Amino acid sequence: MTSFCLRLVDDLSAIDTVEWDALGNGQAPLSHAFLATLEATGCVGPGTGWRPRHATLSDGNALVAAMPLYEKNHSYGEYVFDWAWAEAYARHGLAYYPKWLAAAPFTPVPGVRLLGREAAARQALLPAVLAMADESGLSSLHVLFPDDTETGWMRDAGLLIRQGVQFHWLNAGYRDFDGFLASLTHDKRKKIRQERRRAADHGLTYRWLDGTTAGRADWAFFHRCYALTYALHRSTPYLNLEFFVELARRAPHGVRLLLALRDDTPVASAFFLCDRDALYGRYWGAVEHLPFLHFELCYYQAIDYCIQGGFDRFEGGAQGEHKLARGLQPVVTHSAHWIRDPRFRDAVDHFLAHERAGMDFYLDELADRSPFRTASRDG
Repeated sequence: MTSFCLRLVDDLSAIDTVEWDALGNGQAPLSHAFLATLEATGCVGPGTGWRPRHATLSDGNALVAAMPLYEKNHSYGEYVFDWAWAEAYARHGLAYYPKWLAAAPFTPVPGVRLLGREAAARQALLPAVLAMADESGLSSLHVLFPDDTETGWMRDAGLLIRQGVQFHWLNAGYRDFDGFLASLTHDKRKKIRQERRRAADHGLTYRWLDGTTAGRADWAFFHRCYALTYALHRSTPYLNLEFFVELARRAPHGVRLLLALRDDTPVASAFFLCDRDALYGRYWGAVEHLPFLHFELCYYQAIDYCIQGGFDRFEGGAQGEHKLARGLQPVVTHSAHWIRDPRFRDAVDHFLAHERAGMDFYLDELADRSPFRTASRDG
């Protein structure tokens, strides 16, 4: 254990792709291609408020563990909201930013955050990062969407654990989309069929592409749709066109692009990440308003694609209770938080205790609203 050496890396391209990916479990948002493309295309780095400071643990010359780590000057693009904590710091004349953040930028996908092939190395990385964070003088360290095993390690290490909820579609071995519909209550089954009919009335066809079949024009159209969606919410997109083009080049089988076309002219599109286990819904947009097309592209086509491709699950991204009625199930997520100042740590701990009580009530409510058939619901 004492031979391990912690080092912070400002540029992921300095780490060999194979060496980094060998530490992970193949999850797309933690891949070298995804993280390095963000850096190479300027989506993170100077001027973005995301300074890469990836934590690596070496045993001699061998990389044995790593964590995607950033020095953050804001809380945008995280999907775990700590703005109120930052405001509390400011009211007391203290600096909340910069802070440490371990996450896949702009991507609320749960999974491993302590990468490593051996549990001992992964566990050794956590105290090393905590000691570094303490020595740095920054206000806090936040680990977003770790898996359940890591959450336990972090709780044992004294980090504060926060709960969240996402909605995932889980493949129960459905033969086809009708088989999935058969698992739902009559009302939900009827609603989905009505929505799909309304979407079909637009007379569109759908085309799935990956990095080997999508060209620059396809990515340019998607980026136009993506930017329009952000503009409708009076916001600015985090990712540029070159990110999507370059990611498709570096990880051609790790991306999916779904186009909706009218007479071979695209009118809407949706972007997904993909690995051996799951499809991850990320962004969508359209150049004209077509009712129910969002549900068709972002949920129903994605679910059908997972059934046909044998994927274990489809993760619909952050938030969105409307996903429950469309067959996605609530899944508890976690984040872990180390707060330097003991006064604020106690305040955050108190806040999280109240939040957890509310979350337990919310989860019970979601369970009561499940769209899936049971003996009682079927009468």
